[in-house]
Amino acid sequence: MSHLKYWNDMNNVLSLDGPITKGPQPRYERKKSSNPSTSSSLNSSKQRSLSSSCINLSKTPSKDNEGRSKTPTRTPLRKSKTPTPNKSSKTSGGDRFIPSRVASNLELAHFKLSQVDNADDSPSKKELKRVMNENLNANSKILAYKHKAPSAPEGFQNPNRVLYSQTRTPASVKSSNRYIPQAPDRILDAPDIIDDYYLNLLDWGANNILAAALGSHVYLWNAGTGNIDELMALEGNDYVCSLAWIQEGDYLAIGTTQGTVELWDCSRAKRLRTMNGHSARVGSLAWNSFILTSGSRSGQLIHHDVRQKEHVLATVPAHTQEICGLKWSPDGKYLASGGNDNVLNIWSAVGGGFHAGNTPLHVFTQHQAAVKALAWCPWQPHILASGGGTADRHIRLWNNNTGTCVNAIDTKSQVCALLWAQNYKELVSGHGFANNEVIIWKYPAMTKVAELNGHTARVLHLAMSPDATTLLTAGADETLRLWKCFIKDPVKAKDKETGVRAKAGALRQCIR
Repeated sequence: MSHLKYWNDMNNVLSLDGPITKGPQPRYERKKSSNPSTSSSLNSSKQRSLSSSCINLSKTPSKDNEGRSKTPTRTPLRKSKTPTPNKSSKTSGGDRFIPSRVASNLELAHFKLSQVDNADDSPSKKELKRVMNENLNANSKILAYKHKAPSAPEGFQNPNRVLYSQTRTPASVKSSNRYIPQAPDRILDAPDIIDDYYLNLLDWGANNILAAALGSHVYLWNAGTGNIDELMALEGNDYVCSLAWIQEGDYLAIGTTQGTVELWDCSRAKRLRTMNGHSARVGSLAWNSFILTSGSRSGQLIHHDVRQKEHVLATVPAHTQEICGLKWSPDGKYLASGGNDNVLNIWSAVGGGFHAGNTPLHVFTQHQAAVKALAWCPWQPHILASGGGTADRHIRLWNNNTGTCVNAIDTKSQVCALLWAQNYKELVSGHGFANNEVIIWKYPAMTKVAELNGHTARVLHLAMSPDATTLLTAGADETLRLWKCFIKDPVKAKDKETGVRAKAGALRQCIR
């Protein structure tokens, strides 16, 4: 019996058909016995995967509508307790931190900053609060600099209106949008023009003809045609000292070194008469209707009635030195005379007449140098502008009604000539030492509108075209320069015709 038992044991060992009864337990059985729920989930997942694989006959796994693959996984997906940032969010995130001001109480902050300071606060704390209030206020600037930007040059006009500083730009500069050329429109030669501050050698008449005295010769330049004609020439060492056109017509008065005044009809190039009376050169002339007033180096004023044979109406000892400036007001009621004695006199016309009396209405002594530059305001006949020489350099505005100085401006240069521009209500000044420039001033603020440079010597004389659009300057550098600075805006006003010839009135027929 023992050999049968041994045989059966050998058969059991060598037989591969039956179950293995001995040996370690398989791993899947140990897991099944330890976690029965897991085994069931594995079986169910296997069954689902087998069923899905049986249904899907394609070689590659398909994807559902949401884009997830249907390929079975070996292990079940585990949901993370902490979600990954920006994966479950529907909106795309950014890389900037944008703070939220919803919780900020700006009104309360403004109230705290703007409330009345406590008396207990120190001055440093009060100053700190004031600075914070200014900088944190909604209406204040966001950025502030320790040093302010440099100020623009005086009279500078910037078309882009760049902010240079907190200084207010003058109203005349801000409102001015016209183009002022910095180069002359035309340059004419003026050889042998006398470089003498006390003479008046240039005048532009209402007939659009410019009269210029060059040494002993007088030339006429027709601005409309461009023709230049020689009117007269003095003999010997004599030279022309002054020129003045009558208000209407073609009559030109010429003062000489011999103390005579010649009257010429320029339309016929004929001398009408010579009027005597002065003992020295005649450096200034001024017309008031048919009355011609002349000022000489002796300081005398003479009123001539050009209609009469006995032309001298009155001789007045006006100044102690040479009379270099002489102007009648636009209404013909007042005469201004300036002399080398630094005195400016205002004379009132005789009642019912066109010549002044023997006693001045006002005597102004504020100028510290010779007063040559004189100009009456055309739209305010009671306003007079005067300019002083090298030792004075001031432009002064006078109210003739009250006899007071309205304004005084230090130009830093010798004032040689003054002229009013009607189209833009501005004042033009010609200067000598040391800048030799022409300046346009806005009236009444007297702020600089433009500076015209180009003359290499002092600008002795100024003249305005009859249509008040073109400025002519005469310099000691023997050049005449024309500047188109006052052309009217065609939208605001109609342009007048250039070169309108003045109509001759009854005055033409009564001059002898």
